[in-house]
Amino acid sequence: MTCAHITPISQELLIKAASSLQPDVVAVVSVRDKSRNLSNMADLRLSACFLESISVPMIPLGLKETKELDLLVPLKDFISEHYGEEGVMFEKEIKEFMELRQAMRTPSRNEAGLELLMEYYNQLYFLDSRFFPPSKSLGVFFHWYDSLTGVPSHQRALAFEKGSVLFNIGALHTQIGARQDRASLPGLNQAIDAFQKAAGAFNYLKENFSNAPSLDMSTASLNMLVRLMVAQVQECVFEKVTLLHAQKDFLTWLQLAQEAARVEDVYSLVHQTMTQAHVKDYVPFSWTTMVHVKSEHFKALSHYFAAIALCDCPAASDAELPEHEKAFLQFHITMPEGPSLRVLLQDPEERRKLGKAHLKKAIMKHEEAMRIHGLCKILRKMDILQEVLSFAHKRSLSKYSEIDHEEDFFETGDAPDIHPKTHQKPEIKSPSFSQVKVTDLFHRLGPLSVFSAKNKWYPMRRVHLMRGENGFGFTLRGDSPVLIAGVIPGGCAAEAGLKEGDYIILVNGKDCRWSKHAEVVQLLKSTGEEGVEIGVITLQGSEGPKAAEKKAAAMSSGSGLLKSNKENSRKSLMNSKSASTLLAWNKKSKRSKNSTYSIPFTAVGDNEAMY
Repeated sequence: MTCAHITPISQELLIKAASSLQPDVVAVVSVRDKSRNLSNMADLRLSACFLESISVPMIPLGLKETKELDLLVPLKDFISEHYGEEGVMFEKEIKEFMELRQAMRTPSRNEAGLELLMEYYNQLYFLDSRFFPPSKSLGVFFHWYDSLTGVPSHQRALAFEKGSVLFNIGALHTQIGARQDRASLPGLNQAIDAFQKAAGAFNYLKENFSNAPSLDMSTASLNMLVRLMVAQVQECVFEKVTLLHAQKDFLTWLQLAQEAARVEDVYSLVHQTMTQAHVKDYVPFSWTTMVHVKSEHFKALSHYFAAIALCDCPAASDAELPEHEKAFLQFHITMPEGPSLRVLLQDPEERRKLGKAHLKKAIMKHEEAMRIHGLCKILRKMDILQEVLSFAHKRSLSKYSEIDHEEDFFETGDAPDIHPKTHQKPEIKSPSFSQVKVTDLFHRLGPLSVFSAKNKWYPMRRVHLMRGENGFGFTLRGDSPVLIAGVIPGGCAAEAGLKEGDYIILVNGKDCRWSKHAEVVQLLKSTGEEGVEIGVITLQGSEGPKAAEKKAAAMSSGSGLLKSNKENSRKSLMNSKSASTLLAWNKKSKRSKNSTYSIPFTAVGDNEAMY
């Protein structure tokens, strides 16, 4: 594995200022000797300002790429064969869908790009429900490339398309987050929001998919990505605390130290995840190195801030002592050896000794971060990161030189680790699919609750009816479309060939798939002496007495048109026109108790009447 193993888009975003600078060579000498070779204090003050205003680069993800897809012929054939309609009549809708998919392949790196991906993802619900029956394949392959390795994968399952789009939603959030100006509070808040939404997208994918065909969407990879996003949120939170507390006192320095320790803690977890057997072979070496560098860097910062709190802040007054004692009791993982807590907080010499121990550990961690940074060629070209590490190292050395006394004969002890703590815990924000409203492109096929891929229809029959003495001789029920619930033997409807279970979709040339009961009745009542021509369709397998009512009862009782999965249990139909079904390529079988997908076959109510 080489550090050049990284996708082009990630490399472009990760390397912000490439240069030929080599990493500092850290000499293995004592802390005291190194502190004597520092540049002047003006340079160090400059470096401190630099550290306050410069943000360490984040890790964005490249988007998955996909091949073009021609759905024109397969969808036209399916419409003709399954729905009994002329497929050529739906060419406009099919081409509109294909244009949306083509645009989705290269979304802009902003909110508009996210909306485009969400719009396409929501349209996939309708495509799935309309054209992908559970027992038959459409014969179309979906081709996608792994975002980390570039290895191609393809499947017939539409779930692969859905999962890949959802992955790109998460990846695009990472790019938006990485491009924010984190030197400002609005930029930090936007970065936090973007990384939290990225974590939510990857976590949602992990929970709803299994046995992914590509490595980047495997459970191990998604788990790593969720943890990486949480770590980057935590880093932004640390920067936010630093920005909000321009004036720093003893308690603020302790808070910063614990925030830095928390960042180190989450990056250590990410590094452990990246080096696991199922992940390390395809995660870019530059990512693993960057995460390791940040872990060491923030641990060094936590000890540096602890030293500043002890050495630069005045000893606690009697009034301040209770609050300082309470904070300090929760500061270290194990209490430092030495005098009592009261003496430690009020004796300047004891504070200096403990601060010196923290600085010693900070310098060691700074040097470890710089050593790890030098192992990767890509990171060595990132002069921003290199300068941040170098300046942080010099700042700690300078402070050590300042508090170090020639007459110190005691051996500097080992400072205890700092207890990680944060005042803003990262939130994993699941995708909000309903925010982007879409209309079913294939709306003309009829209500999705009836006209779906699961229900196969005989071709439409045209029937001419003349009103008799007792009317047309059938019973109507329901809405959109209206169902012929009963036919009187020997009546006009029976003689014309109408059957119980037929659906009226046309009256005198008017499409009635979406018509309400009263609208169809009004059309029938307006019939003159010439009679009325109606178009009816019959669901295959619904022939025979009471079959339609049995089907309606079964569907209304909760069988639904879609197999339940976790997403189905969470999403509504978005104004009865859109939803976000995410069918896994190997669905997890757990069914939600509060599933909302009991879609009625027809609206059966008290509006049945004889006509």
